[in-house]
Amino acid sequence: MKLKRFLSNYTIICVVLTSIFISCERDSSSIEKNTINDQNSKSGKTTIRNISSMQLVEEMGVGWNLGNSLDVTSRDKTLWGNPLPSKAVIDAVKNMGFTTLRVPVTWGYHQNETAPYTVEKDYMDRVQAVVDYGFANDMHVILNVHHDNDWLKPTYAEAGKAKKRLRRLWKQIANRFKNYGDYLIFETLNENRLEGSPEEWSGGTPEGREVVNQFHNTALNAIRSTGGNNAKRHIMISTYAASTIDIAMNTLRIPNNDPNVIISLHTYFPWSFAGQENGQTQWGTPQEKAALDAEFDKIRQKWIIEQNRPVILGEWGTVDRNNLSERLEYTKYYAEGAIKRGLLPVVWDDGGNFGLFNRWSVSWRFPSIAETIIKADK
Repeated sequence: MKLKRFLSNYTIICVVLTSIFISCERDSSSIEKNTINDQNSKSGKTTIRNISSMQLVEEMGVGWNLGNSLDVTSRDKTLWGNPLPSKAVIDAVKNMGFTTLRVPVTWGYHQNETAPYTVEKDYMDRVQAVVDYGFANDMHVILNVHHDNDWLKPTYAEAGKAKKRLRRLWKQIANRFKNYGDYLIFETLNENRLEGSPEEWSGGTPEGREVVNQFHNTALNAIRSTGGNNAKRHIMISTYAASTIDIAMNTLRIPNNDPNVIISLHTYFPWSFAGQENGQTQWGTPQEKAALDAEFDKIRQKWIIEQNRPVILGEWGTVDRNNLSERLEYTKYYAEGAIKRGLLPVVWDDGGNFGLFNRWSVSWRFPSIAETIIKADK
């Protein structure tokens, strides 16, 4: 009886010790994994890691736009109602849980209109400071050319001069950020289109789509020509007007079939709910959800499945019509639907109609919407 009791106790001790050993081994593995992730994070700030664009987008996490700020079409970047960007704002965005920061920038008001098309040093310094706010928070940062459509007209008549200026612009940007790692992504254009034309938001004309392709090619070649980290930096390019219309997506060309190109699209779908003035205030019928599913499925099929290209939905969101519950339902369905299909959503925040965050008081106007986006990525 004593032997049996001893063996029984011995067995229990062995089981306990084995459990402790396995637990320690798991903890050790977890610590090692976290250390590797920390190392990757640090190296991603200074080097272009040996990862694909698909892997980069997978690690980025949901994003937030610093809209209506550096992209204001004036020298006065507070003209559209927001204060100049501050680290406190970016800190608060990161603290909410956003891990990708998109920085829209309009350059033309701070760039000479004639050769050599020099960008003002003070303005480049300001842009770099905002990128650094993101990097200080371990965020991936998207930096682009935004509301410069007044001189980037996609017409054959204007293309020659526009490409010379665009080439010089991107060379200056690329040289300033050459030592930044792959946490910094360049986006060649925003919603380039011929403003005021009948086809502005319906996919453009064959001429317009062709010139937009030429613009992307010019920008990408300019970036690559600066060498260093820019030789392999991940770069976003958009369709005509960043549209998801079939003709716009089907005619987009990947410059040089570059492997480190990410597709940039905007889909405020449906516009009648998301942004149309005096539009619908309710959303969520089975038919409406099915239509949004179809929009996402179309994008995924075209780019991720057929082309093996990652997609960033660089702008989406809803305006406030005193319909918070409806917006929350839409936000949840949109964010979860996009993420489930491998599409990275970066919500548009202009500080105004689409505003989620009050940059003057450094506080969230609609924290529940922001939290819903963050939870969708868990």
